[in-house]
Amino acid sequence: MISIDFRPKLFSLIRNKEITKEILFNDIIAGIVVGIVALPLSIAFAIASGVSPEKGLITAIFAGFLISFLGGSRVQIGGPTGAFIVIVYGIVQNYGIEGLTISTFIAGFLLIGLGLLRLGSILKFISHSLVVGFTTGIAIIIFTSQLKDFFGLKIQDLPPEFFHKILVILENFHAINYYSFGIGVLTIAILLLTPRISKKIPGSFLLP
Repeated sequence: MISIDFRPKLFSLIRNKEITKEILFNDIIAGIVVGIVALPLSIAFAIASGVSPEKGLITAIFAGFLISFLGGSRVQIGGPTGAFIVIVYGIVQNYGIEGLTISTFIAGFLLIGLGLLRLGSILKFISHSLVVGFTTGIAIIIFTSQLKDFFGLKIQDLPPEFFHKILVILENFHAINYYSFGIGVLTIAILLLTPRISKKIPGSFLLP
């Protein structure tokens, strides 16, 4: 018989009076910093996923709140995940927003089922090389999905397939927008140079 032990960490912290003024102040500051970084990031991820910007913003706000409110860990982290861009983009292109909504509900039910069956421990059997390979592949796909906006190319429908996407970008490369390209280079420079000046201030704070 499956036993359900659902105890949001926030509730136990409040009940046991483990939240001090210092902890609360630090959490608020951390929340502000993360919010400033995560909310624009969620908009960018929404655009890269093929949906409208406000959908990314709404998702980040509601999901972030629910993760913090109902999470089971004191140090649990939630926020926009770049790895899902590839999956979401493919679903939106093939099945539209309705398909994405249905997929989201199915994924939620699967996660609840896996949690009830206590199958989280299976993760320890996933090899390091598999994780590195998957992460590297996702990084390359996300990188190529941003080339259109980086160079300011006016491509209406960018193919989700990797090689087709590269071919379309190369075919339209003659129409590069140098203003967009300059802003992109400046943004990358700020992100790379900011940690050398101060590691406490995220580079995204200084972006134009």
